[in-house]
Amino acid sequence: MTKQDKAKLIEHLSSSFLDTNIIVCDYKGLSVRDLETLRKSILESNAKVQVIKNKLANIALKNAKVDGISLKDTNIFLWGKDQISLSKSVQKFADANKDKFIVKVGFFDGKVVDSKHIESISKLPSKEELIGMLLSVWSAPARYFVTGLDNLRKQKEAS
Repeated sequence: MTKQDKAKLIEHLSSSFLDTNIIVCDYKGLSVRDLETLRKSILESNAKVQVIKNKLANIALKNAKVDGISLKDTNIFLWGKDQISLSKSVQKFADANKDKFIVKVGFFDGKVVDSKHIESISKLPSKEELIGMLLSVWSAPARYFVTGLDNLRKQKEAS
């Protein structure tokens, strides 16, 4: 990789890391097939995944004002706007590949978070599930009112 390629990559990553949620994981021992499975699941959650050299990643993170992440060993970077769907995808893959894929650290909403925080975020309901719950709560009074009117009609017809 030439210096120009590295500079372009750093510039691209710096702009990509701005205002996003980032998860860094260790992928040592994963097969190419497993990595492709991870890529597909991450792309379904509208996020990105890339293996980046630590030196280049450190520069890109510094440019994006991401502080507090120290990089060692092999790292794969996963980032996207929705931290819940990103966390769900990563945690699901981590649970399926416990020995080979380890969640190291994350950067959510301007703060460095550990793997336990990422795991707890992954257990939250998604945006669509929350909207469904909210609509269910909002429609409950109308549903109960209609059910009550129907029961009253049946009672009147019976007597």
